[in-house]
Amino acid sequence: QLVESGGGLVQAGGSLRLSCAASGSIVSINAMGWYRQAPGKQRELVAAITSGGSTNYADSVKGRFTISRDNAKNTVYLQMNSLKPEDTAVYYCNADRIVTSYSGSYYTQYDYWGQGTQVTVSS
Repeated sequence: QLVESGGGLVQAGGSLRLSCAASGSIVSINAMGWYRQAPGKQRELVAAITSGGSTNYADSVKGRFTISRDNAKNTVYLQMNSLKPEDTAVYYCNADRIVTSYSGSYYTQYDYWGQGTQVTVSS
C-alpha cells in the first residue's frame, strides 16, 4: 500500500512537502514517482527517482520541485517550492515495481498507485 500525505492549501510562492510511504513486507521498490492530475486534464509525470537515486523532472517543475527517497523507510518525498496556481492538482505516488514477501514467498506488483493527495495553490 502506498500512502501519501502532505497535501493542502497554500498561497502562490509557498511550499509544501509531500510524502509517500510504502507499507507491508517490502523487499524492494524499483523506480518511484509523483504524478498529478488537474481537473479536465490527463495525468502527467511530475518527477521520478530510481532506486539508485537518478531523477527526472517535468520541464514545468524543474528548479522548483525536488524528489528524494529514503530506501530504508520505503518512502519518497516531493519538496515543492515557489508553487504556482497551475500546480493545483491531485498528486499521486507511483511505484513501477514492488517486491514483497509473505510466508517465505515473493510477490511482485507492477504500476502501483497511491490514493492521491490534493494540492491547491491560491493566487
